[in-house]
Amino acid sequence: MNEFSILCRVIGTLFNRQPQDPLLVPLFTALKEGKLRAQWPLEQDELLQRLEKDSDPQALASDYNALFVGTECRVSPYASQWPQGKPEAEIRAFLSTRGMPLSEAPADHFGVLLLAASWLEDHAEADEFQALSELFDEYLMPWCGSFLGKVEAHATTPFYRTLAALSREAIQAMREELAEIEAEQGEDDAEGDDA
Repeated sequence: MNEFSILCRVIGTLFNRQPQDPLLVPLFTALKEGKLRAQWPLEQDELLQRLEKDSDPQALASDYNALFVGTECRVSPYASQWPQGKPEAEIRAFLSTRGMPLSEAPADHFGVLLLAASWLEDHAEADEFQALSELFDEYLMPWCGSFLGKVEAHATTPFYRTLAALSREAIQAMREELAEIEAEQGEDDAEGDDA
């Protein structure tokens, strides 16, 4: 699994699953023990240290639920609920055409979109960067800044405020990496045309 996939998988999972979910135990353990920081591909040590300090899943459960769960949640994690977001059916169709297996759960959840980016990175064909760029540009970037800003404003725990800041930086860094790869591929294509 490469660095891009690790970032998307960790951040996506933390947003997509309740903190007390048994599947998150290894992730929270790695976080508390500082092991995640050792593996983290970006220079975000200060933010990761803040996450480590405030990473008790039981203490985070009520904040997670108030922020993201139910019709009365403070911050909708679904793209379709944001003016800049796309409809869930459109996102589901995009991911399905790329071969991603989807559950009955909405495909437009912020965490699911990051997990989809990880999946695309790990399973995509030769045009993976095109698919990832489209996922970021069409389905994630237009609304994630507003979403993360609201998470920072409405979270009652430092953990989710810090996670929002860390996510914003990581998503920007990943999009810049995609842009660099696209530019390199464009140069390679141009050189191939000249040959």
